[in-house]
Amino acid sequence: MKKWTLLDSRYIIQRPWATLRVDKLQLPNGNIKDEYYVLEYPTWVNMVAFTEDNQLLFVRQYRHGADEIMVELPAGVVEDGEDLEEAARRELLEETGYTFTSIEYICKLYANPATSGNLTYTYVLKGGKKIQEQQLDSSEDIEVVIMGIEEAKQFLFDNKIGQALHTSALFYSFQKLGLL
Repeated sequence: MKKWTLLDSRYIIQRPWATLRVDKLQLPNGNIKDEYYVLEYPTWVNMVAFTEDNQLLFVRQYRHGADEIMVELPAGVVEDGEDLEEAARRELLEETGYTFTSIEYICKLYANPATSGNLTYTYVLKGGKKIQEQQLDSSEDIEVVIMGIEEAKQFLFDNKIGQALHTSALFYSFQKLGLL
């Protein structure tokens, strides 16, 4: 197994939330792919967050790509130069108003490595305590949803969390914590 050779690359569009490039590649068998499209996204963090009384924090928000209101894990973009754990804590504070006493790395995943190269890191945070109101961006309308562990597991098993990276994050986290 050999990697493909990059012969040329150019950007079609470069915007904060839509960056698309086209690569010209040579495959190990010698064939040339003149147009291979790659979406570029920033690094993300997903958080499985437990409150002081062992409840799980979720967020409910409208997702335009799916045209649905969805229940998801709190999550967000890692800013340039930002530490991953700090990004997780910052996003949780902004989206939920909670701060946490501990944080543990769980896993890293690619959303779709065939067409994008960004990573999403999952962390479990415990000891959450609400210390402020949400600090949402002008484009965010987020409702905090609190569930007990059994309710959250049933929600997951009933396929009520449609974001694939969030379901993966929950399964990995529940396995690590002995909750499955």
